[in-house]
Amino acid sequence: MSILDKFSLKGKVSIVTGGVGLLGKEFCLTLAEAGSSVVVVDLDREKLRKTADELLGLGYKVLVVVTDITNPSSVIAMMEQTIQTFGRVDVLVNSAALDPKFDPEAVQKGIAPGNFEEYPLDQWDAAMKVNLTGTFLVTQAVARQMVKQGKKGSIINICSTYGLNGPDQRIYLTESGEQLAFKPVYYPVSKAGIVGFTKYLAAYYMNTEIRVNMLTPGGVFNGHNDLFVKNYSAKTILGRMARKDEMNGALLFLASDASSYMTGNNVVVDGGWTAW
Repeated sequence: MSILDKFSLKGKVSIVTGGVGLLGKEFCLTLAEAGSSVVVVDLDREKLRKTADELLGLGYKVLVVVTDITNPSSVIAMMEQTIQTFGRVDVLVNSAALDPKFDPEAVQKGIAPGNFEEYPLDQWDAAMKVNLTGTFLVTQAVARQMVKQGKKGSIINICSTYGLNGPDQRIYLTESGEQLAFKPVYYPVSKAGIVGFTKYLAAYYMNTEIRVNMLTPGGVFNGHNDLFVKNYSAKTILGRMARKDEMNGALLFLASDASSYMTGNNVVVDGGWTAW
């Protein structure tokens, strides 16, 4: 088998949660280009329809499933549709996660959004339900199928540099030094939880061919203002934010047989953010 053959996903079936997100959509396209049938999982029905049209228009095999990953019944229904359509699952990409949402009421109170001392419990609970519980439920359902199929497959959990290092809140300052916002507490805590979840599962599936790894992206440009880009870029060795397609090579590596001797580990693609 050539090295290029090892990166092929021909005949494989992949599930991507958060599949219409900035990176999730890139992951779906990457897996499809490598030969995999792709199940695109998300809550946004309209964006799912558009994503399906785009991928089908390119000739790829695609199934889109509206799924609430925090609801066990919804997750089970998604898995049933996947098996009915494609018959198996070989790759899972857990990309779904709540992005930090800043509390509008905090601004009215004169509190920098994301302020820890005033952070709402309901927002903490909602984020943990998606970022950790949702990941648990989907992975559990997929793992059952992988065990049935002969205990083989690749599970990829999307982490964050903020799951490895504490957020540098200085990048959220204005030019005058005012704290415009804080990275909310739930995000680094839940992403750190993904680290533990990944290592647990990798060890749990010892002596099988079910591999569990992480992909940790750095900050990806998505229309950020110039000041944020400047502040963020100064923290990276490469001196810039990532482009949205710069995680795809690492994703394909982890999904394919190119990483067949890798489990319980983390591929960090952050422009050098965590190297100093």
